[in-house]
Amino acid sequence: MMNTATTQGVRISVEIMYREDLSDVQRSSHFFNYTIYIKNLNNFPVQLKERSWKIFDTAMGVHFINGQGVVGEQPILDANESYVYTSGCELFSEIGFMEGHYQFKAISPVSSEMYFKVNIPRFELLVPFIKN
Repeated sequence: MMNTATTQGVRISVEIMYREDLSDVQRSSHFFNYTIYIKNLNNFPVQLKERSWKIFDTAMGVHFINGQGVVGEQPILDANESYVYTSGCELFSEIGFMEGHYQFKAISPVSSEMYFKVNIPRFELLVPFIKN
C-alpha cells in the first residue's frame, strides 16, 4: 500500500520496505528504504529544489533534515512527467514515521520565480515482526 498526496498539481506517493539485511536487531538498529514517486500533473514544468523531513523515532524523538534536492539531484519534471528515487532511514526503535515537504519552482513563461511547497504524506516505519 502506498501513501499518496497531491499538492498544487504535484502527486507524491511513498512505498516503504523494511531492510532486515541492513538491520541489527541486537543493537536496536532498524533500516528502512522508502521509494518516492513524484508526478507533475501541471501543464508546465517544475523543478524540485529542496526537501524538508520530520523523522520520529520512539527511541530518539523527533529530528529534522533539510537540504537541496533529493539524492544529489534537483530534477526538472515536464508536464505529466514522473521522477522516482529511493533513499533510506535508520531507526533505533521498532516504531517511527516520516513526513515533510518539497520546495518546487514553477518553470513557466508567466512566472519564472514562483516557488511552492508540496506535502510528502506521512508514512509509518514499522518493523514487521512487532505486529506478531
